Formats: sequence, C-alpha cells, structure tokens
Amino acid sequence: MDTQSNAVPESPLDAQGIAPAALSATRPMYWSVRRELWENRSIYIAPLAAAGVYMLGFAISLVWVPRSMRAMAASHSSPQLIVLAMPYAHAAMLIGVTAFIVGIFYSLDALHGERRDRSILFWKSLPVSDLTTVLSKASIPLVVLPLLVLALTVPLQLTMLLVSAAVRLLSGVSAATPWAPPLFEMELVTLYGTTVLVLWHAPIYMWLLLVSGWARRATFLWAVLPPLAIAAVEYIAFHTSYVGSMLQDRLFGFAAGAFDLKDKNGVPVDAHFIPLTQLAPGRFLSSPSLWIGLIVAAALLAAAVRLRRYREPI
Repeated sequence: MDTQSNAVPESPLDAQGIAPAALSATRPMYWSVRRELWENRSIYIAPLAAAGVYMLGFAISLVWVPRSMRAMAASHSSPQLIVLAMPYAHAAMLIGVTAFIVGIFYSLDALHGERRDRSILFWKSLPVSDLTTVLSKASIPLVVLPLLVLALTVPLQLTMLLVSAAVRLLSGVSAATPWAPPLFEMELVTLYGTTVLVLWHAPIYMWLLLVSGWARRATFLWAVLPPLAIAAVEYIAFHTSYVGSMLQDRLFGFAAGAFDLKDKNGVPVDAHFIPLTQLAPGRFLSSPSLWIGLIVAAALLAAAVRLRRYREPI
C-alpha cells in the first residue's frame, strides 16, 4: 500500500532563511582570525620573545639594585620616580615597538602571501566572503596585536615588580628607600597609549594591506617608495614639504594630540612616566587629523576588499 509522505517540500524562502543561520553558526570571522594566527605564528612569538629577552636582561640588572637604590636615596623625589619607572616603561615600549613592526610586515604579506602560494584559490572556494577575509586580516594589527601588547605588558611589569621586591628584601635595602613606581597608573597610561596608536596608525596598516593585495612582488618597496617619491618631487619642484610633514605626522604626531607634553609649570614631561593628569583624550578625539585618517583607513579597507574579489594567483 502506498503511503503519502508527511514531508513538505522546502520552499526557496525557507532555504534562504536557513543558509545565513547555518553560516553564522560556523562563525566565519572567528575562524578566519584563528586561521591568521595559525599561519602567522610570528604574530605572538615575536612579542613573547621580546618580553622574555627583556625579563632576562632585567633579572641580570638586579645585581646592581642595592647600589642604585642607595644612590637614589639622597636624590630628589621626581628624578627618583623617573628612574624607578624607566625599566617598566622600557618593557612596555619594547613590546609595543615589536608589535608595530610585526603589524607592518604582516600587513605587507597578508594578501600577497595567499596569491604567491596560490592558496587564494582554495580560500575563495569556501563560503567566506572577501569582506570577512579582509576584515580578519585587518583585525590582526588593529585588534589582536594591541590586545597582545596589553596581555604581555601587564604580567611582565607585575613580574618585574615582584622580583624587584624579593631582591630588595634579600639585599637588606632600607624600607624608607623608594623602589617601585605607581605601576597601576603606568598600566592605565599604557592602555590609553595603545588605543591611541591603533587609531592613529590605522591608515598605515590599511595602506600596507591594499598594497599587499595589489603588488605582484616587492610589496615593501611599492608601499614605501611612492609616498617618498611624491614628497621628493614636491620638495624639488615647489620647495615645500607638505607631504613629508604629513607622513611624519602620521607616524609620530599622535603624541602632541593625545598627551599634554608639558605640566602646569611648563616643564616638559618625561616619556618614561606620564601622569594621568597629562592625558588629553578629549583633544585627541576632537582632532581633525584623527578622523581624516580613520576615513582614509576605511576607504583603503574597502578598496582592499574589492581588489581581492578580482585578484588571481601570481
């Protein structure tokens, strides 16, 4: 006896509703970022190595701690604070600079590498859009590396503080001798400074990402030489340096906008210890250069997405 099936044929509208839900369940953005971390281990190995090397050097330098602490005991409190903050500030600077260099070279190879080894054919066959792929690559210098800087800097500075305290106790240094900077305040400044750098350098990373998707070879030269050539031509032809000043400002101009570089008495603030009172987030967020840079970064990102859609293996 024939029996009728109770199954109702799936309508096209139902199929369209199920497909996005199934795709979102696979979390393509999450796994795309994980893929970048799997394929580019230098993203976390280089900052980890920098932190390890600095901790080793700091541990060796502790041999001279008792002598230096006794020498600082008779000095003024402000220089003492700067001297005490120097090792912790240098640790944060080293990890930050390492992450910046890693971000530059990663961005230069992010889209170029998959074209060079022809893996772009495989990745394009997957149900992952070009927008998701490019955003996952852009998230490495803009999100992952800054978080990694903070995740390494805070434990490293705390370890340095604990080791310094142990050496101080074992060496018999007087309890009245200052031995540690206001570490919590320094970490807040590090968090603020890292956020400032990410926002300010976003156009640089997106420019490198665009060049990575366009150039067939020598991505570093294609990224660096055209801006420098334009600056040179401007200087030779018009005896002006607007382009050169713009490039310099995009690299180092964040400091003047994000920090008050002089205290209320007009004395320059030492970069090794910047008090919370010297932060200027309102002025930084209201800076036209910041928002122009972010608009340019968004445009470059959109261009990189469109470029990847039509690029083929090298």
